[in-house]
Amino acid sequence: MQDERTGQTAVIFVSQRTEEDDVGYHAAAEAMVTLAAEQPGYRGIASVRDGGGLGITVSYWADDASARAWRDHPEHCRIREAGRGRWYARYTIDVATITRGYGWTR
Repeated sequence: MQDERTGQTAVIFVSQRTEEDDVGYHAAAEAMVTLAAEQPGYRGIASVRDGGGLGITVSYWADDASARAWRDHPEHCRIREAGRGRWYARYTIDVATITRGYGWTR
């Protein structure tokens, strides 16, 4: 089975949420998912968050240039700054090129 993600760029965002402004956070997160999906090179997203606020979001891009364009998008920059001020205690971002992948479905 050929992995459809091979060669794509993955942006791995690991974050710790604050307890501030849940309504604003969820509205901003939904807006960012919608906006990202409209960008050239967007290939998908997967996201989880535990009950303690630790989250992992992986966005997939056709290439590094597409991922960088998303990073630099003016609305994304604006929301990122709001997140630093209100919604996140900390986060890390790692960017990787996918060389292979595996899956299993029952």
